[in-house]
Amino acid sequence: MNILLLRPHPGNEQLGLGPFFRVEPLGLEYVAAALLNRGHAVTIADLRFRPGAKTWVRRTRPRIVGISCLHALEYDQVVATAREVRKVSPEAFILVGGHAAMAYHGPLEDDSIDAIARDDGEEVIPALAEALEKGIPLQGVPALRLRTPDGWLDTPPLPARTGLDLVPLPARDLVSRHRSGYHCLLFKPVWLIETARGCPFRCSFCSVWQLYDRTYRERSIAAVVEDFATSGDAVFVADDLFWNNPPRSLELARALKKRGVFKRWLLVQSRTDLISRSADLLEEWRPIAKDFDIFLGFEFATDRGLSGITKDTGVKESLAAVDVARSLGYGINGNFLIDLDWEEEDFRELWNFVAAHGLQRSGFTLLTPLPGTESYRENKSRLEGLPWADFDMHHLLWEPKLGAERFCELYAETWRRSILNTAGDKKLTDWLRQVRPLQIPYMIRVMRRTQAMMKPETFLRAYTATRRLSATGRADTDPAACPRCGRPA
Repeated sequence: MNILLLRPHPGNEQLGLGPFFRVEPLGLEYVAAALLNRGHAVTIADLRFRPGAKTWVRRTRPRIVGISCLHALEYDQVVATAREVRKVSPEAFILVGGHAAMAYHGPLEDDSIDAIARDDGEEVIPALAEALEKGIPLQGVPALRLRTPDGWLDTPPLPARTGLDLVPLPARDLVSRHRSGYHCLLFKPVWLIETARGCPFRCSFCSVWQLYDRTYRERSIAAVVEDFATSGDAVFVADDLFWNNPPRSLELARALKKRGVFKRWLLVQSRTDLISRSADLLEEWRPIAKDFDIFLGFEFATDRGLSGITKDTGVKESLAAVDVARSLGYGINGNFLIDLDWEEEDFRELWNFVAAHGLQRSGFTLLTPLPGTESYRENKSRLEGLPWADFDMHHLLWEPKLGAERFCELYAETWRRSILNTAGDKKLTDWLRQVRPLQIPYMIRVMRRTQAMMKPETFLRAYTATRRLSATGRADTDPAACPRCGRPA
C-alpha cells in the first residue's frame, strides 16, 4: 500500500523563537519505520519545504494520507491541507495524528478528514493500514476518532501503552533531502532524537502529562546508543524530561562513551529540581559533547508564580540547577512565562531576576491556555472564536490587566533584555562570528525576524487584528508580511 505522511507548514511563525527551530518530523519517521516493517511503501513530505501537498499526492497516489498536527496553532492549517488533499485524491483515506490531535481533536472533525489518531501512531496506523487492506471494519481499529455516516465515534483504546522499542529506529532516510534545512539555534543541520516519552509531573499549563496519564516510557539503551551513533554532529534530544531516571541515564551515558559517541553539540530539556540534585549524573554526561546546552523551564521568578501553575518546585531549585550546570560547563537556555494579569512590578521583578542571575539566554512566552489542559477548559468560553494560529504563546488572547498598549510595551522591553536584542550587548556581528560563512545569510534572516519582538507594535498590531477578527469573523492580514513565512512581502 502506498502511504504518504505529511508534515504541514505551521502557517504562523512570525512571533517567538520559531525562526531558530526547524526540526525533522521525528514522529512521522517512527510511524514510517513501523509501516515499512509491514511492507508498505512510505513517503514523508515535509511541506515546510517545496513542493506542496498536491504535488506529493499526484506523485505517490497514496491509499492513506497521514497528516501530523503537533501544536494547537496548526489546527486550521492541518484542515486546509486535508481539504487540499481531498480535492486531488477523493478516494484517499485521510488520517490526522500527533500531539495536538491526540490532546484535543474537536477542531479536526472536518468532512475532509476520515479519522483522528488518539494514541501513538507507531501502533495505530499500521493497524489502520491492515484493516483497509483486508476490508476489515474500521470500528475494530484501536484508538481512532472515526468519521461515520452517523457522526464521529471513538473506537476502543489500545490495550496498553505502546512500547517504544516496537520501532527501534526512525526512518530518517525518508527526509534526507531536507537534512540541511533542519536547524536549532546556531547549529545546522540538526538531528532530533527521542530517548523517552511522557512526563510524571503535573504542570497546569502543559498537556503532555494529561495526554499520557503521567506515564513515562523509555527506549532501550541499545536502540538509543545506535540512534546517537548513526545521527549527525548536532543533536536536539526531544524528551520532555531528560535525565528523569538517573540510574538508566547513567547507564546510557556510559554506553555512549563505550561506543565512542561524541557530538559537536547537544541540547536537552529537563527540570530544575532534577538538575539541582544530579551533579554526579551531569558530570558523567558532560564529556559526550563539545558544547552541551540544557533548556530549563524556569516559568516564573517567584515561588508565588510557580505555585500557581502546580510546578511542584521552587526558585531555590532553579538557582541551584543553574549553579550545578554552569559549574560543569553546560550552557543554560530557559523560558519564563508572562501572565496577562501581571502588574508593572511583576515585570520588574522578572527583569531583576534575569539580570541578577545572568539568564539573558532565556525566552519569554505568554501563559496561554493550550487545548488539552485544565487551564483551557477553565477559559474556554473566553477563547471562543479566536483563530488557532494565535495559540503560539506570543499573541494576547484577551485584554491584559494593564491594558494592551502598556502590556505590550513591557513585554517588548522584556525581550529587549534578552541576548537576542542586536541593539544590546550582543551585536549582529557577534552572532555572525559564531557560524560558518555559508550560514551567515541564514543567521541574518533569523536575527532580523527576531528583532520584531523588541517592538511593542508587533504584539499590539497582532492583538488588534485578533480582536477585529473575533468581532467580525473576517481575518485581517498584515500587508507588510507574508502570511506563510512571516517575511516582509
